[in-house]
Amino acid sequence: MPRDVSPGLRDALVAQIGSLRAFAVSLCGNRDRADDLVQETLFKAWNHIESFKEGTNLKAWLFTILRNTYFSECRKRKREVEDADGKYAARLARAPEQHGHMDMKDFHAALVQLPADQREALILVGAAGFSYEEAAEISDCAVGTIKSRVNRARTRLADMLHLNEPDDIVADGPRKVTRSA
Repeated sequence: MPRDVSPGLRDALVAQIGSLRAFAVSLCGNRDRADDLVQETLFKAWNHIESFKEGTNLKAWLFTILRNTYFSECRKRKREVEDADGKYAARLARAPEQHGHMDMKDFHAALVQLPADQREALILVGAAGFSYEEAAEISDCAVGTIKSRVNRARTRLADMLHLNEPDDIVADGPRKVTRSA
């Protein structure tokens, strides 16, 4: 809150508006923008009037505020990119990471609900990348049994995760769980 301002200082402040406006127009070349600069300058000056020492050069103090405000805004505008249609921002946007994390939690919760033999078969073929033959050897069962377990596991997971197709199940990132021949 500004200190008590003498009527003389208030009158001197108001008397500088014309000079401030002329200086602002010379800086930015736009009358509307100049009016905004003057208004911002007076606002800053009034809010920091306690830092002004009466008897010193009020005009120089106000011109310094206006000039600094103008150049600060110029520097700020250099860092800004006009993006009225949102195309630039769309290029910078990333999908939130929590969705992938939450999808993985849902997948894991559904995976642990599968019968152990189906879960084992799906992990061996889908996640570990073993062929059906290799998975059958590891599980000590027939290849047809592994194929059946993987198919039932995929179908069950798709139902639990509300996916349209069993092949929509994602094992790790964007790649799909694939079936070996």
